Parts: sequence; structure tokens; C-alpha cells
Amino acid sequence: MDMKYVQTTCPYCGTGCSFNLVVKDGKVVDTAPYHRSPVNEGKVCPKGTYAHEFVNREDRLTTPLIKKDGKFVEATWEEANALIAEKFKSYTPEECAVLSSARTSNEDNYALMKFARGALKTRHIDHCARLCHASTVAGLAASFGSGAMTNSIGDIAESKCVFIIGSNTFEQHPLIGRRVMQAKMAGAKLIYADPRLTCTGKQADLFMQFRSGSDVAILNCIMGEIIRNGWEDKEWIQNRAKGYDELKATVLKDDYLPENVETLSGIPAEQLRTAAEWIGTAESSTLLYSMGITQHTCGVDNVKSTANLQMLTGNIGKRGGGVNALRGQNNVQGACDMGALPVVFTAYQKVIDPAAHKKFEDAWAFPDGICPAQNGYEVTVMMDVLTDNPGELKAMYIMGENPFLSDPDIHHVEHAFENLEFVVVQDIFLTETAEHADVVLPATCYAERDGTQTSTERRVQMWRKAQEPPGQAKLDWKIIADIAAAMGYADQFGWETTEDVFNEMRSLTPSYGGMTYERLNKPEALHWPCPTEDHPGTPILHINKCSHPDGMGVMHAIDWKPPAEVPDDEYPFVFTTGRCLWHWHTGSMTRRSDTLANEVPTGWIEINPEDAAALGIKDKEMVKAITRRGEIEVPAKVTSEIMKGVMFMPFHFAECAANMLTNNALDPIAKIPEFKACSVKIEKIQEA
Repeated sequence: MDMKYVQTTCPYCGTGCSFNLVVKDGKVVDTAPYHRSPVNEGKVCPKGTYAHEFVNREDRLTTPLIKKDGKFVEATWEEANALIAEKFKSYTPEECAVLSSARTSNEDNYALMKFARGALKTRHIDHCARLCHASTVAGLAASFGSGAMTNSIGDIAESKCVFIIGSNTFEQHPLIGRRVMQAKMAGAKLIYADPRLTCTGKQADLFMQFRSGSDVAILNCIMGEIIRNGWEDKEWIQNRAKGYDELKATVLKDDYLPENVETLSGIPAEQLRTAAEWIGTAESSTLLYSMGITQHTCGVDNVKSTANLQMLTGNIGKRGGGVNALRGQNNVQGACDMGALPVVFTAYQKVIDPAAHKKFEDAWAFPDGICPAQNGYEVTVMMDVLTDNPGELKAMYIMGENPFLSDPDIHHVEHAFENLEFVVVQDIFLTETAEHADVVLPATCYAERDGTQTSTERRVQMWRKAQEPPGQAKLDWKIIADIAAAMGYADQFGWETTEDVFNEMRSLTPSYGGMTYERLNKPEALHWPCPTEDHPGTPILHINKCSHPDGMGVMHAIDWKPPAEVPDDEYPFVFTTGRCLWHWHTGSMTRRSDTLANEVPTGWIEINPEDAAALGIKDKEMVKAITRRGEIEVPAKVTSEIMKGVMFMPFHFAECAANMLTNNALDPIAKIPEFKACSVKIEKIQEA
């Protein structure tokens, strides 16, 4: 018997925890602690503990599949590549769209970005950051010049006041929750604002329960109280911020007085005053948020408001401070960094910038050029174009994304896919989306590859190969390179190793320029920006100046706007969605992990006891949840932990898919959907 440990990085959330994969006779059979990681110090959450269970599932994709007469048949790689190359060459670049993946490595995302812009010559490339943190990228870039988490995870433990809003941190990012508790045990105040009394809220010194969609009003109210009491950091504002006078005029409006915000949000005025005092007088205060802030039609406004608060109190560029956007998937930060977005190349170099466009065109050396220097469609816009203007987009290449569960208003997605002529899906399982493909390509999972991923704190870490992939499954970048070769671009995709891909990427990517596999192959790895090989990396951004050309932070005067859809007589409740501890996003991996699936086998809808009593609904009763977009049958969970008038569902479960109900109204800047607030009604299911 041959046994070994292979250290790697978790494939689930953006925290970037490390663990050992236990390999027996060449197969991954378990996980074990890896104590040298500065991120998680040997501890992992349940998802990480059982991250081995899906790796060798019997339903892994092992051979290419081509759909013939409505059914998949096995094919050779040569057949699949030839068909894909022929089909994509038959479409114009404007007819093609590409979805990249936050679940795959930086190398894979770079390869697909290059394939989209160089081989297909399409400007339409995006990935699931559009659905979770597109508003973070836009909002923080507008405020600071960089759209990423400002501080390190370890730094949170040093804060004197932790303000969490729109993030159930202890379930979504449990090992970041551990740092929050370390701060609390050292004397920090913990403030938590959320519509639900989650396990995070139960640890708070101050829990502020509010109606989903009132974030800007709450943040403006807190800032107004800080200014009225003289708690703002006058020196920071004077030396490092622009726009303060306009911000001050807005937040001091009567609309944002505590009593008025109490009426709007449901948070008692005295709690708002307490929060303002704790944040305004703390030696350092950190703000943590996640999708509860971003997934709104005013998501960019929400993000800018968090930045406003932290600039107002001088908590930017200091230990224990910062605006800490907790990214969702394992490599959503890296996929953005790699330019898997419709408006940027790697490191946020704008595609419309002639110098950036020429830089990539020259470096890639495609004989027939690359896509035009124009912004492309976001994934949410792609779906609208497919439904509203059939024939404009005809073909789609999808790597590791599952829009049939992840996108809002699933009926809308179904309608969109009906108008596609040719779909390729590259994944490790036959997902709900893969079932609708014309060609399915078997990829490798995290345990079968080397490569890098970038965590929420901008730490670039290594995956390490622990076993061979099943059957004929290939590395994602290798699949892409082979198809490019079949299209006549073998010279542009001549990589032999994953490290070759990384080295090409870093040569074009200033923030990764000083990183090498040798430097990353250590427990600490490196935080970007790391521009040169003697640079130590940057755990904390904006220490002496922000990333705007003039070094200044920009405050934005923002007024509260209601959600796109608010309760009325027909749909009287606010509906919101989120994750649970035991599952991850569309469940393609966690629901194939027996331990996790046994803990939480299906979804539910949370209903406040007063609302349940008025509706005559009992705990665990099957009910119908209905919005203007669809309806599902789902078990009721009657609990006082949800605010009266608000209902919550996790979004991991295909059999009661929350996104049948959610609204695809978009933020005008980030094009992110409003997953966190729409209107719903609940009906009893009448038995025959």
C-alpha cells in the first residue's frame, strides 16, 4: 500500500484555506490538516473537511460527449475538437460568447480569456463574478482605484471594532469568522447587520436586524451620526479624500436621521446610534461584507457606501481596518484578475485602452489579430440579448459555470438557451447546464492539477496534483489549447506545462509580475500587487495613498433607492437568498459529497412565526413560494431568526431552485442581478 499527503488549497470559498489530500494507492481518499497555512492554521470548515468525497464519484465525466438526435454519445477528443473548431469557425466573432469560471485556476482563466479574444475574436466573455461581486470590482475601483479586499484575513483579528453587514461570515467563510472571534476575544466590539439572526449574529455584541434593500440608508445614518458627534477622522479626510463636502451634505439630511431610518429599515434608532459610536470611536474598525451588499440593483452604491464609511473614519490603509469584501468562490478574485470580464484584460487593463489592446495583440501575435478594442456583453446582458434579440448571439463556450441554477429567473435562462445554436460545456460533472450542451468536455478537478488560485485577500496560492484524472479528462487549459490548435492557432497556445501558462500571464500582468512558482511554493505564498521578483507582496492596500493616479480616495454622495421590486398586496413579503454552511453554490460538488448531502439534503424557505401563523403554515409543511417569475414547492422552516415580513431561501438545490423566483433586474453599472430583494407570496398546498 502506498500512502502520501499532498498539500493543496480548498476548492470552495474565497478564504484560501489549505489542507492535505490523503492519497492511497494513487487515489484521493481523505483530507488531513495542514498546520503551516497562515490562513487557517490547520483548521477547515465542513466543506473543506469532506472536499475529497466528490473527487472520485462514479458520475465524473471521463470522455467527450457529442449530442446526436437529442442524446449524448461518447466521442474521441479528435472528433470533439474538430466539431467545435468547425462550428465556431462558421460563426462571426460577434455571434460567439464565452463564460469562464471562478472554480478553475488562474492559468485556466487566462487561457480561456486568450482563446476568446484571440482565437474566437469575440469581446463577449464573462464569468460568475457578475453574479456575486461585480459591484465590488466597480464600487471599490471607483472609491480607491482598486476593486479588491483592502486588508489581509489575519489582520481582521487585530481590529478593535468589526462591522459585518450583508455577510453570514461564520457559515459562508468560517475561517474568516475565526479571525472575527479572535478580535472579539481580544476586546473588539462586534456589530452585525442582517435580516436574519444567523450564527454570526448570535455572537454579536450588537445585532441590527433590517429589511433587505435598506443598506445605503443604514450606512448614511451611521455616517451622519459620526459627523454630528465629531468622530470623523479629519486628518485622513483632509489629506487623502475627495468629495467629503458632498458626502456630508447627503448623510446629514433628515432622511437619514436614526428615527427615520428606523422606519425604513426596521433597526431601532438607538441601535444605529450605538453602532455609530462604536465605529466612530474605535482605534481601528474593519468592515466585512459579501453578497448581501453586492446583489442589488444599487449594489455599486452599497459598495461605495461601505468605502465612504471607512474613509470617513480613517480606516483605510491601516492594520485592523479596511473594506473587506469577502469573495465567494475559490478563485473569483483570480478569474477577475485574469481578465475573464467583458471590459478588461488581465490586471484590469481596459480593453478600450489602445495601448493595452496593442500590448496584448503584439504579445499574443495572432496572425489575423484579436477582438476589437470594445467592451463586450456581461453574462446577464447575454441572457437578455438571447431572449430579446434572437440570432445576435448563436454559440457559447462555457467552462465550469452552471447558469441553469446560478442565474436569476431560471425560466429566462431556459428561454435564452433555446435561442443558442451551438453550446460547448467543459466541466467535471454533467451539470444542469451541461445537459443542454451540444458538446460536453471532461475536465480535471482541483485534486488532479497543479496551478494557482487567488483568494479573497489577494493571496495567490498553489494547487498541487494528488492523483491522475479519470478516464480521458484533461486540464482545462490543455482542452482550450487543443481546440485553438484545431482552429489553426497551435503556435499561440504552445504551452507544455501549467507553469508555462502562468509565466506568459505574469509577463503581461503587472500585479503578478514578480510572482514565480518557486516564490509561491511556500505556505505564505504572495499577495498582489507584487510587481517585481524582489517585491514582498502587499497584504494591505492603500497604506500611504490609494490606487487612483492622484493617490486620493474618492467619497461618493449617495442617496438610498428602493429595490426594483417591493412588496405589495399581491406579493406581500420580501424574498432574499443566500448560502448555508454545508453546501456550495449550485451544489455540483457538495451535493455529491455524501457527508454534506446527508447533513442538509434539500432546501427550505424561512418564515417568521407571526407570518406563518397569519398564513396558517406549520413548520416543515410543504408550501408554494410564488413570484412574478415562477413558483416552486419547498418545505417551510418557521423560525424567529428571520425578520417579520422577510423570507429567505438557500440557492443550492435544483429541486427547489431559489432562482426560479429571483429578479433579473440589474445594477446599471455592474450589471449584477438583484438576488437579495424581490417580492414573494406563500400559499398552502391544498391536498386533493
